[in-house]
Amino acid sequence: MNRNDALKIVREYVKNENLVKHMLAVEAAMAAYAKKFGEDEEIYRVTGLLHDFDWEIHPTLEDHPLKGSAILKEKGVAEDIIRAILSHAPFTGVSRDTNMEKALFAVDELTGLITTTALVRPSKKIGDVEVKSIKKKWKDKAFAAGVNRAEVEQGAAALGVDLWDEHVPLVLKSMQEIADDLGL
Repeated sequence: MNRNDALKIVREYVKNENLVKHMLAVEAAMAAYAKKFGEDEEIYRVTGLLHDFDWEIHPTLEDHPLKGSAILKEKGVAEDIIRAILSHAPFTGVSRDTNMEKALFAVDELTGLITTTALVRPSKKIGDVEVKSIKKKWKDKAFAAGVNRAEVEQGAAALGVDLWDEHVPLVLKSMQEIADDLGL
């Protein structure tokens, strides 16, 4: 499975463009972590793209990503990618053992906070967002209240990276590099 195949699956199952943009943001962050770890960027990209492909057809925690994993198996997606996708949902009970699994968990929620931070800027441009802006919004629990900050912290710790000196800057930079694709 390559990125183009993964994108075809996304386009087949996802109609909400904001959800597509979220998956593109996660893909970019995953690629940055693959580079950081010297691992296979294509596999990380595919994992990031596909991680929420089934959210529109299975929009409950009981179903997503469990039922989606069966679809991915039918489409020939590799087991390590499916396992990483399953591991990003804490309730599945699938442990996060590999760098890829840990990275997916660590970047998923954070991309939402970064996107929301960009959208409240006067310019609505991610290029204008700085780590200090994200940190300020992070402290405001009412801002992007759906973002599970504890999971972001746990994810960064599991990766062995400092949240503010390494993790947030890496994810922000990766998203800034695809600003046009994100509409930001």
